[in-house]
Amino acid sequence: MADSTKEVPLNSVQVEALVVMKIVKACATTFPTTATGSIVGMDVNGTLQITNCFPFPTADIAASDSHPNDHMAASNLAAAAPRSKANVSYQNEMIKYLREVNVDANNVGWYTSANMGNFVNGSLIENQFFYQKEPNERTVALVHDVSRSSQGALSLRAFRLSPSFMAAYKENKFTTENMQKTKLTYKDILVELPIIVHNSHLLTSFLHQLPTEPPKKELDFPASLADLNASQPPIPLYPNLESLDLSIDPYLERTCDMLLDSIESHYTELNNFQYYQRQLAREQTKITAWKTKRTAENASRAQQKLAPLAEDEWERLFKLPAEPNRLEGMLNARQVEQYSRQVDGFTASITSKMFAVKSNLLPESA
Repeated sequence: MADSTKEVPLNSVQVEALVVMKIVKACATTFPTTATGSIVGMDVNGTLQITNCFPFPTADIAASDSHPNDHMAASNLAAAAPRSKANVSYQNEMIKYLREVNVDANNVGWYTSANMGNFVNGSLIENQFFYQKEPNERTVALVHDVSRSSQGALSLRAFRLSPSFMAAYKENKFTTENMQKTKLTYKDILVELPIIVHNSHLLTSFLHQLPTEPPKKELDFPASLADLNASQPPIPLYPNLESLDLSIDPYLERTCDMLLDSIESHYTELNNFQYYQRQLAREQTKITAWKTKRTAENASRAQQKLAPLAEDEWERLFKLPAEPNRLEGMLNARQVEQYSRQVDGFTASITSKMFAVKSNLLPESA
């Protein structure tokens, strides 16, 4: 029975509202430095329920390592925090304390902060592989985009590494031959799971009653269900006027700039691979010419009844260039796709607004 339960794949992630607020506060406090932490919960019939979280200790940067005003070094250390030995011990100790107070004490992954959707990198892959490498390990990575959430919409996403990418990363085989054999592409790196923000019934009732003015006199209980349906309490609805804003979102402009940077990085990786192909072609041409010459020499020696020369000396004389790792190129391609989806989402809403007010902006076209 237990084995059949483990075989149920994860299909969604349910996060408690309190956990969301903790993650948002922790990531906003350390912004723009990367914030990381551990999440605990349990797996219930393919739904990963996250009930609590706690941040990892902040790493101190020595003055000899980097400039004191450079937060990039701090971000790099924070991004590597989930797999460091000190934080693994800290995580185990925290989980032991949670177990003593009867709180869910099963580690189900980790969370990290992002800026402008820039989270597809080597640190994310290494951390998630560290959590997901054990058999039947039900863990996810929660990514909270602080910049996107500051625009008024919560950005919280859950990711897992795909099984095909896990196998390739475990063997560190990111060569052209292996990727063609396994049909591994940049789309197979991450698997996104839908997130459900869960509130208790008591909290939901409180949120519905919070915006309304408390009654000044005692309420009469309805005599029947029909009376309750006939006079339903008004639900406070506040209009959202932000959707009428016609200004171009600066988040879109910044995302386009970072998209161009990712494309340039992708072209750099592509040029490096093309340089390797040219070097390999030159060496193979030299090897072919050497083999042809050695075959002709052995043929003439055979006519002279002399012992033939070894034909495998080319392995000692020539050194084939090593193929560069294609993982970085795959991550750049996946990051380009991430930026493209963000740009597409923003331009769709802005374009519809512009068409709606076209006659007001351009009176002569009316």
